[in-house]
Amino acid sequence: MSRLPFNQGQPAFIPLSTFQRYPEPEMVERSRAFYADIRRRKTVREFTSQPVPREVIENALRAAGTAPSGANHQPWHFAVVSDPELKRKIREGAETEEREFYTHRAPQEWKDALAPLGTDSDKPFLETAPYLIAIFGQKKTVLDDGSEIKNYYVPESVSIAAGFLIAALHHAGLATLTHTPSPMNFLNQLLDRPAHEKPYILLVAGYPADDCMVPNIGKKPLEEIASFF
Repeated sequence: MSRLPFNQGQPAFIPLSTFQRYPEPEMVERSRAFYADIRRRKTVREFTSQPVPREVIENALRAAGTAPSGANHQPWHFAVVSDPELKRKIREGAETEEREFYTHRAPQEWKDALAPLGTDSDKPFLETAPYLIAIFGQKKTVLDDGSEIKNYYVPESVSIAAGFLIAALHHAGLATLTHTPSPMNFLNQLLDRPAHEKPYILLVAGYPADDCMVPNIGKKPLEEIASFF
């Protein structure tokens, strides 16, 4: 349960005091620098068990919590797991679903699409990496008095917050993996989350292994992902 993270009734406004405007040359340089940094990010499946300061994770989550959301309801919950026994149980649950996926659920076309990534049902990183962050979307907000408020644009809001989180962890010097076993409702039970919350992503975070290998893949160029009018 939670307190209202948003206003009800009449709108209330305050002056915009946090916006920072830059000279155009500096804007261009900052945009180039951000792109140069974020393009280094790679999805990693080989992690070390080296501990990560909890404050790094907390600050990245704070950054994720600043994401825009439908009606500012902030319909997300981040369940952070570092306990080895709980990570082991999560791995067991994920691998059960993944074995079913690769053996029965996934059509051949889907498995063909995954082939260049070298994925399979074995997920040792779920135990090796120091942190797992289960990202849940909340269909409704349950307040401290037991009343409920419907949330809006939940998938869109959670996706934006997850993007903020991945970027923040990368900026701090960590590698990540977006793991999405399907279905993921075993996470609700293991992490004691209510039925009105849906797990969207199991985000793995930590340092890449010294001998880490990543798929030799690229990203679409600007002209293929954007159009200007």
